[in-house]
Amino acid sequence: MIHIKELKSGLNIFKALSSEIRIEILELLAAHNSLNLNEISEKLGITNGAVSMHIKKLEECGLIDITTAVGKHGIQKLCYLNEDLLTVELRNTEPENIYEVDIKVGHYSDYQAHPTCGLATKDAIIGEFDDPRYFADPQHINASIIWMSKGYLEYRIPNYLKSNQQFSELQFIMELSSEAPGYNNDWPSDIYFYINNIELGCWTSPGDFGSIKGRYNPDWWPLHLNQYGVLKLLRVNKEGSFIDGCRISNVTITDIGLTSTSDIKFKIAAPGTAKNAGGLTIFGKSFGDYEQDITARAIFDTNNMG
Repeated sequence: MIHIKELKSGLNIFKALSSEIRIEILELLAAHNSLNLNEISEKLGITNGAVSMHIKKLEECGLIDITTAVGKHGIQKLCYLNEDLLTVELRNTEPENIYEVDIKVGHYSDYQAHPTCGLATKDAIIGEFDDPRYFADPQHINASIIWMSKGYLEYRIPNYLKSNQQFSELQFIMELSSEAPGYNNDWPSDIYFYINNIELGCWTSPGDFGSIKGRYNPDWWPLHLNQYGVLKLLRVNKEGSFIDGCRISNVTITDIGLTSTSDIKFKIAAPGTAKNAGGLTIFGKSFGDYEQDITARAIFDTNNMG
């Protein structure tokens, strides 16, 4: 996610987006995951030289990234979106009362997993593929990728509020995808989110993405397995629950009833009874396309007494 807090800091991005052709390039990359320069040139009907100029501007401002790969005709440059989400604050309204923690994807407090399933650190698979017993292995806290065809992962989120403070919003940022045997780019899965077992709603992952190596995957990770996910922002506040700004339910932070003494348990689930029962993969810092684990952010109000 690219988050522009001050308009001047986003000037290079705004200039890059001022071209209709560059917008079309971004739309093509969003639809196809990655394309080489020749493919972009053919789809837009412009020369390779013109494409290279536009690609350079998009790369310079961080909207796309480029990698090299061996193709039928030698080395080729592959272009892909650097981020999935761009937000711009027209007025800087960032609250003073906020704290943020990073939760390792393997640092779950409860789980249920069904094959196909497994987990791995940046160095090796933990145990064996498709054996849920290894989710209880002490090494699970070091896991950087976890996958299951159905089940859930639950995490305990620190509550740092004082007695005169109340939560106004909770946010969770994480890289997710479905879970298919091997990988399948067209494998929809309904992934549900809960706080203290109160359902916030679900997001349907389009697939279990492969064919292109995840940007941060270790060299030993097999290419025939899932490679990367989609970065999602979940928010629950006084207005409802949202994924990337789209409402997924009317459940509010008030409905959850959190206080300064509450446990906060955040659950991500792929139920076998869902309409699209396509499993769950969560990517941590050493896997996927984003160098992060689960980011949990709390925004709160303070009652000034006296």
